[in-house]
Amino acid sequence: MDFKERYEKKVVPEIMKRHGYTSPFLVPHLKKIAVNIGIGRIKDEKEREFVSRQLALLAGQKPVLRPARKSIAAFKIRKGMLSGLMVTLRGRRMYDFLSRLCDVTLPRSRDFRGVSESSVDNSGNLTIGIKEHIAFPEIMGEDVKTIFGLEATIVTNAKTREEALEMYRLLGIPLK
Repeated sequence: MDFKERYEKKVVPEIMKRHGYTSPFLVPHLKKIAVNIGIGRIKDEKEREFVSRQLALLAGQKPVLRPARKSIAAFKIRKGMLSGLMVTLRGRRMYDFLSRLCDVTLPRSRDFRGVSESSVDNSGNLTIGIKEHIAFPEIMGEDVKTIFGLEATIVTNAKTREEALEMYRLLGIPLK
């Protein structure tokens, strides 16, 4: 059972019963997953293109180059410099990525004991940091020159943090 089916058949009825909701549209749902990589330290254009291809392979769609919004002298970043890559996943790709993330990637990552509950903010959005992208099954370890980390933010429309935590647990996201 994939995450979309699990959400529709298990999560919605359970949360409706627990909270006394009369409509399934009141139950919190996933809106999008934003995947980000910082590339400020990468100066070589070939290496930047390689990282972009790797992220496209992970996410299933082409990433967007993001410029810095403001200058930060401590990081030697000027406004307008390319500082990151971003992919926003919605719909089918979002559920496929979430399935690979929870079922394969997180258990394969080093010293994984579960996602901390403090990773969920007050709006119910869960941010997961992954130190090595080679934990994803799509990446072949032999041809990787640069190992980079990424951040995945799961955005919901939950009204409270507790409601979001309940939804994540019912979905099967490995929380501590």
